[in-house]
Amino acid sequence: MLEEILNVKQSKISLKEAVLLDYYTAGFCWAKGLNFSLIQLSGFMDLLNFLLENLRDKHMTLGDNLKELGKAMAGIGETDLERSGDLNFLSIEQAKAVIDYL
Repeated sequence: MLEEILNVKQSKISLKEAVLLDYYTAGFCWAKGLNFSLIQLSGFMDLLNFLLENLRDKHMTLGDNLKELGKAMAGIGETDLERSGDLNFLSIEQAKAVIDYL
């Protein structure tokens, strides 16, 4: 199913497509294993895509990408929605698990 969503047609002969499929499949299975809700799972997949785009399209260094991750996770667990980052649908424990996974 992910092959279709990602428009991967040659994952058996293209290393690039196989790695892309594996990247998203591993992330999906990991988050599903932690019983993420549909919203959390969708947000986590968006995060994986965001981080990959930073590397692929913007050629960010690992350090810069980690700073972007920090910005996205800023304010998780806070009640003030104005100060929270993009991933405010995660609990603090889930955010820690995401950092450990990445």
